[in-house]
Amino acid sequence: MSFHEAVVPAYLQMLNSLTSLLAKAEAHCAAKKIDPAVLLGARLFPDMLPLSKQIQLASDFASKGCARLTHSEVPSTPDTEKTFEELKQRLAKTIDYVKSYKPEQFEGADTKDVTFPAGPDRSMTLKGQQFFSAVSLPNFYFHATTAHGILRHNGVEVGKRDFLGAN
Repeated sequence: MSFHEAVVPAYLQMLNSLTSLLAKAEAHCAAKKIDPAVLLGARLFPDMLPLSKQIQLASDFASKGCARLTHSEVPSTPDTEKTFEELKQRLAKTIDYVKSYKPEQFEGADTKDVTFPAGPDRSMTLKGQQFFSAVSLPNFYFHATTAHGILRHNGVEVGKRDFLGAN
């Protein structure tokens, strides 16, 4: 399996899943007459980030992960989304961006150095494989899972198959 085959499909599966989850959340709000802003601002715990930020961060870890692994320019995406539609548009742009990467861009990426921010005033450097498996992918899944958990906790009828994109 090429490194491209390990990276790109993993991101795409969850980005598509998150798009479907947001559609279900939007329908849930309409059916239950819930202000969408309430669900978009929902958190699992007061010190955790809200649903909207979980989607934004999952999007960032996918796009920036691909960019860092291929030594491409890291995209800057301001977090301005305030509606389901805007978040779905952000996911669609991220999906297109991730799809734009070609297998040859990932050749040797697993053994090349990847430098990334590791806090406000520091950076860290790891080999591509270690960056992907220990930083980028776990963070990506954390935010995708948390988004799913927020929706489920708030009564949106989603389950494991929805998370996996199998529905």
